[in-house]
Amino acid sequence: MTQKLDNLQAALTDVLGERIQRLQRERGEITITVKAADYLGVAQALHDDSRLQFEQLIDLCGMDMSTYRNEPWEGPRFMVVTHLLSVSLNWRVRLKVFAPDDDLPMVASVNDIWNSANWFEREAFDLYGIIFEGHQDLRRILTDYGFIGHPMRKDFPVSGHVEMRYDAETRRVVYQPVTIEPREITPRVVREDNYGGLH
Repeated sequence: MTQKLDNLQAALTDVLGERIQRLQRERGEITITVKAADYLGVAQALHDDSRLQFEQLIDLCGMDMSTYRNEPWEGPRFMVVTHLLSVSLNWRVRLKVFAPDDDLPMVASVNDIWNSANWFEREAFDLYGIIFEGHQDLRRILTDYGFIGHPMRKDFPVSGHVEMRYDAETRRVVYQPVTIEPREITPRVVREDNYGGLH
């Protein structure tokens, strides 16, 4: 496994060079981070170069890094993480890119390179509001068409903004503002001397 990772790291460094901002080896995997300006070119090289041959995009997701591991985050807020597989060479790589603008998070679409990115990019757009420049059909995929906001952002309220219910009088589904009152729940601690039959 170590020799395979050494070979992959050497190939990545050789092909991508200075475009790799950061390369990590953890838990038997390699993760590379690139700038948003280099993202599309790096993706194309990962797919096309005979030394890498990443033919398949396995997964693509968005991330809101505003509080990472419950700690304040220094740096860009939104990140796109792509998992790639080379069937020919039997290796994997994780590709990370940060959207440079927190107010309008945008990175290039890789859908023209791997068509499996289509729905994944739509999902990241829907849930995080990340725009994939060049995507031909970027619209919501999981939430309703009239949905306001992006529910996986860490500043999105847990209860949401609106709720829908069936109205028997009008015989249709209606939207209305959320009626749930926010409250803090304090867990009740039960202490018994003989809990579980132990003395």
